[in-house]
Amino acid sequence: MKDIIHYRLSMPILVSMFEKCGEDVYIEPKGEFTYHNISIGNNVYIGAHASFMCANAKILIGSQVMFGPHVTIRTGDHRADVIGEYMINIKEKLPENNKNVIVEDDVWIGCNVTILKGVTIGKGSIIGAGSVVTKDVPSYTYHVGVPGIKEWPRFNIEQIKEHERVLNEKLRLIGENK
Repeated sequence: MKDIIHYRLSMPILVSMFEKCGEDVYIEPKGEFTYHNISIGNNVYIGAHASFMCANAKILIGSQVMFGPHVTIRTGDHRADVIGEYMINIKEKLPENNKNVIVEDDVWIGCNVTILKGVTIGKGSIIGAGSVVTKDVPSYTYHVGVPGIKEWPRFNIEQIKEHERVLNEKLRLIGENK
């Protein structure tokens, strides 16, 4: 494992700041992260101005994932049920206000996407620019809109099997060449 992640502009971030960080991770400048609750797989690109924040839950990012610029991930909400307090003064979190966000392998998240608590983005999915994702996204589908809705499948079942077979073969060959 490497000791640092390199921004494209050669600004290092210590890998140890993340809960887990794979190899070949590139993070463009001006992002904000709650590092200790974030796990990142291998070969991940995170565009500029990303904002990945979690208080009590986790953000789990698979491998071969690409995030466009200005992507926001939030794993929690604020309590809104406290009588006699201004929202800005409420610090206590309830368990139901914090849920993991999972981005599986081979996912492309377009620019200006917002992903909210408790969402799993399925393997091979593509999230269209500007979408707000509030519910789970099935594998190999396109999701677009506010809030994001399933529009159409990316592949049929036979194409998914072939796609995964080819990708697994590529990974096997890469492993043999190391």
